[in-house]
Amino acid sequence: MSVIEQNKRIVTRYFDEVWNQGKLEILDELIAPNYINHSPRAPNPKPGPEGLKPIVEAIRRGIPDVKYTIQDMVVAPDKVAVRVVITGTHTGEFFGIAPTGKRVTVNQFQIERIENGKIVEHWRQTDDLGMMRQLGILPESK
Repeated sequence: MSVIEQNKRIVTRYFDEVWNQGKLEILDELIAPNYINHSPRAPNPKPGPEGLKPIVEAIRRGIPDVKYTIQDMVVAPDKVAVRVVITGTHTGEFFGIAPTGKRVTVNQFQIERIENGKIVEHWRQTDDLGMMRQLGILPESK
């Protein structure tokens, strides 16, 4: 398998098995011990899989039916850029926000740096403002 194919497989598994299915143990296979999350939802996460597991748990607790759908993926020998659409229903506490029962559809872009078959760095840009509006936390724009 080429490095490009391997990187595509790593990121596809990351979304499908970890985020969509909640298999946290897969992070131990995909994430390097020195992994750095440059855009965490939670402040100051630990490096490596242990820093990411609580974030995955929190998102899946707040939006149990969360689904990350890959729309685009650009794969290089050391990085993967991906655009995903996140959908789900906010039925649990979500980073301090009480359940609203509302359905969300959110765009997200991220870059994963991969080294020796493991994700070592992560950058993410999520439409958090759009999500807050969909949840009714902020008013819709005019």
